[in-house]
Amino acid sequence: MDLSFYTNFNSNLAAQEAQLNTLQQQISTGLAVQTPDQNPAAYETAALGTDQVSALTNDNTTQASIQVQLGSVSDAYQSTSNLFDSVQTVVEDALNGATSSQNLNALATQVQAASQQLLAIGNTTSSNGTYLFGGTRGGVAPFQSNGSGNIVYMGDGGQSQASIAPDVSAATLANGDAFVSSLTGDGTSSVTASSANTGTGQVVQQGVTNAAAAQAFQSGNSPITLSFAVSNGQTTYTATQGGTALATGAVTTSSQGNTSVQLGGVDYQINGTPASGDSFTLAPARPQSAFALLKTIATALATAGSTPAQMAQTNQVLNQSLAGLAQYQQGVVTAQAQTGVTLQAIANAATGNTSQSTSIQTNVTNATAVNMPVAINSLDQTLTALQAAMKTFGTVQSLSLFTYL
Repeated sequence: MDLSFYTNFNSNLAAQEAQLNTLQQQISTGLAVQTPDQNPAAYETAALGTDQVSALTNDNTTQASIQVQLGSVSDAYQSTSNLFDSVQTVVEDALNGATSSQNLNALATQVQAASQQLLAIGNTTSSNGTYLFGGTRGGVAPFQSNGSGNIVYMGDGGQSQASIAPDVSAATLANGDAFVSSLTGDGTSSVTASSANTGTGQVVQQGVTNAAAAQAFQSGNSPITLSFAVSNGQTTYTATQGGTALATGAVTTSSQGNTSVQLGGVDYQINGTPASGDSFTLAPARPQSAFALLKTIATALATAGSTPAQMAQTNQVLNQSLAGLAQYQQGVVTAQAQTGVTLQAIANAATGNTSQSTSIQTNVTNATAVNMPVAINSLDQTLTALQAAMKTFGTVQSLSLFTYL
């Protein structure tokens, strides 16, 4: 008996059923290529594209996390800037005599409150519970009081970078530099009046006249002593450093009404009237935390005397503190601006990632997606052919002659 008819029919039937299953799967999934053997090149394009889209999605997730973190950092910087502005107003009021000596204690209380507010800002935590300004030590409160009652920084300057786009990374951490990195005085020198002074003189920095000399002085360790003498109504000054005389001369007033001397590359204006024997120490500027600065201001206001000489010494401290405060104000503005640049870069990266992801996904779709109208038409044709084959087989099988083959 020749069974080739049955064999051929079964083979054709199996092929049509396989094609039917394939078409049904393509229509249900929307994919024309699901295994490498179906189309190696298209499958590779899809696999690589899917990995790229996944990486971009992960970058966008990282971006969102960094944006929240750095957004909180920027807000903290803004609060710090506002706080420094308010302290500056207090100091200027005291220097301008806008408040009575009896009210200086009230101003000192305001500055003490500002110091506590600054401590709270510096120890702000993020949404995940870590401290914003701790650097890599996010689990430790970065600003803490030591045994002497001074606020010290317990964090570090560590940085961490995370990918926000292909070949692009951004800082994920902030540190406490904006609270501890400035220098005393104007950043070059810090002027201190002798507690034995009896005159009303004050020495205030007006700017750098020789950058190289100023840098050399600031980086050195030897202070300059500026002394005054009064004889026959004429005031003279002598500046010494390490026992060596640097300059001496008469204190004269310019046509603009200013009295000044240039020492260590800095122009110093002499306000008020120094008494004979009064002296000032011009020391190289050294690091001073914002907390130490506010403490100095509060102490000066709280302990201000009432005599002209005592008021001059208080004002000397306040003038130096005002210069230090200006450094911190600039430092915070710079830090906030840098944070803003990072946030803008993250926003731009997010837009770029979304655009790139859409483009890659389009390429993947073009490589692997099924042509739905064609697939549906093929499914209908295959189903019709299968039904016709089954019907034909049934008809042939019923023929009387067929039963004798």
